[in-house]
Amino acid sequence: MKYFLLLFLLLILVNPGKAQDFQKWHEKAILVDTHNDVLYGAIMEGMPIEKDLTGKAHTDLKRLQKGGVDAQVFAVWCDETYGKNTAFKYANTEIDSLEAIAQRNPDKMVFVNTPSDLRKVVKHKKLAAMIGVEGGHMIEDNITYLDSLFHRGVCYLTLTWNNSTSWATSSRDESTGKIPNPQKGLNDFGRKIVKHMNELGMLIDVSHVGEQTFYDVIQTTTKPIIASHSSVYAICPHHRNLKDNQIKAIAKNKGVIQVNFASDFIDPDYDKRTKIFLDAHKPELDSLEKISGIDVASYFTKKYPTETYALRPPLSLLLDHIDYIVKLVGVNHVGLGSDFDGISSSPKDIEDVSQFPNITKGLVERGYRKRDIQKILGGNFIRAWEANQP
Repeated sequence: MKYFLLLFLLLILVNPGKAQDFQKWHEKAILVDTHNDVLYGAIMEGMPIEKDLTGKAHTDLKRLQKGGVDAQVFAVWCDETYGKNTAFKYANTEIDSLEAIAQRNPDKMVFVNTPSDLRKVVKHKKLAAMIGVEGGHMIEDNITYLDSLFHRGVCYLTLTWNNSTSWATSSRDESTGKIPNPQKGLNDFGRKIVKHMNELGMLIDVSHVGEQTFYDVIQTTTKPIIASHSSVYAICPHHRNLKDNQIKAIAKNKGVIQVNFASDFIDPDYDKRTKIFLDAHKPELDSLEKISGIDVASYFTKKYPTETYALRPPLSLLLDHIDYIVKLVGVNHVGLGSDFDGISSSPKDIEDVSQFPNITKGLVERGYRKRDIQKILGGNFIRAWEANQP
């Protein structure tokens, strides 16, 4: 009896209230999610985020608040079919739409252009809204367009999306060997873009860029960079994830890797499980693919909820990516870039933006200290952004 009583007391002393404290730690930290696609995925489709979008999108204002998200970078995006005379215009249209929502909800959401503004807005318990442009093709090879976007409040530019630009090659193109440019990486104009972003105080985002482009950026930039939504290649060898030497280079640069929540970026076996599932439902899949505009992933998720839920990785795998970066280069170089509303599947227990506290809980259970959790949730990104200020 004395033995069991002693063991109980030791458990209390070793881990005093941490299980209960994770919610307090989560609330006190500044949580910054550096990549969310709800702007293109829902808002531009006529679904404003001040409404309850449960079942339609991963994100709305109420669930952002429930999840303790203090600062959100909203991705401005269009694909490669937008080009000269269309991409930049569409970027501005997206920004207009986001600004309209902020103007309708001044008690909930405020745009911020600097880290100090972010802290002030968070202190008043409002969502600090920021803009990241996902894809260098949206400046249409025009450096004055870059200036214009910066002055509209854009805090980072993802140098490429899946498509290369005339001045930088993408991860997809470099990994497939289909290089549309005379050479891999940055050309002279690409280096000029990077240097100009340094001068402006705009963060350089290397998610989506090819390896050669990545190392050309590292050699060119004088400021810390970010990967706004990328994970660890050593755990899950997806071409969009970062290899160990890239992670080390970002750490040396004092930058931050913001871990992506996409199931296929987190779990190396996710695509295999999904293929088995789709093969089992091939006749149905073939019929669906003939129907214009249908969301196949949503259809199967609603019709086969138990089967599709089982396909998803556990939250522990997402935490493994964070652990890996911390063990490789330290806790100062990792953050969160969910990619919500740009992904079709996320790990279990992180269904949408309301469930960010589960990440904090998982970090607490793995022994992370309060200060380190604050860095991971948002402190590291804020530091890198501060270092980019002119």
